[in-house]
Amino acid sequence: MNIDILSVFPEMFVGPFDHSIVRRAQENALVSVSVYNLRTFSSDQKGVVDDYQFGGGPGMVMKPDPIFEGVETILKDLSQSEMAKTRVILTSPQGKMLTQGLVSELALQSHLIIICGHYEGVDERIRENLITDDISIGDYVLTGGEIAAMVITDSVVRLLPGAIGSQENLLGDSISSGLLQHPIYTRPAQFRNMKIPSVLTSGHHQNIKVWRRRKALERTLARRRDLLDIQNLSAEDRDYLESLGYNPNHRLS
Repeated sequence: MNIDILSVFPEMFVGPFDHSIVRRAQENALVSVSVYNLRTFSSDQKGVVDDYQFGGGPGMVMKPDPIFEGVETILKDLSQSEMAKTRVILTSPQGKMLTQGLVSELALQSHLIIICGHYEGVDERIRENLITDDISIGDYVLTGGEIAAMVITDSVVRLLPGAIGSQENLLGDSISSGLLQHPIYTRPAQFRNMKIPSVLTSGHHQNIKVWRRRKALERTLARRRDLLDIQNLSAEDRDYLESLGYNPNHRLS
């Protein structure tokens, strides 16, 4: 996969992609991550990429010409088949919420271009005529889209085949499984009079499996009940949740 990022603050990316899974994925040629300074695509000698709003209003707006020029420069040498596997993403609070399902979809592409939104927003012609995806990482306001671009990149890269040693690790992730992860423990078995649940040292794999599933259901019910409302629960799951007072037929408004 190739990931190209357009930003007015490319120096923010020095460091985050030089460690852990993203670094190893680049070293193993699983992904190539390139960051471009959007100002270099500006026709203005000073590299201006923003201007005032037509009709008045607070804040500056990102101009269309540097962004179009930047994306088109990246795309110009691609074949039709490569173009078909390219997604052009704008980071924006107006966008579709980033979920693990969307991350999995993006990980199937061979090329992502991420435009880091800034200021009051972008010229609407960018959204209407250039991007394929408008993505938000949450209902809160950031200074700019750089952190969102890092989040998108990290979440996608870790799903690339070979990026993580075991596929089982991915399947057990919170959210990926549809539920929050069950509690996990490691040595020592007793720490400051705090003992781990005895079932985990019982050697009874089926009992451990049931315990973990139930704890995942309990934690999801307590912390992210909305996930249960869309979860395809088994009859056993439903029975257990009903014993905790959960009504599977109820939907959050």
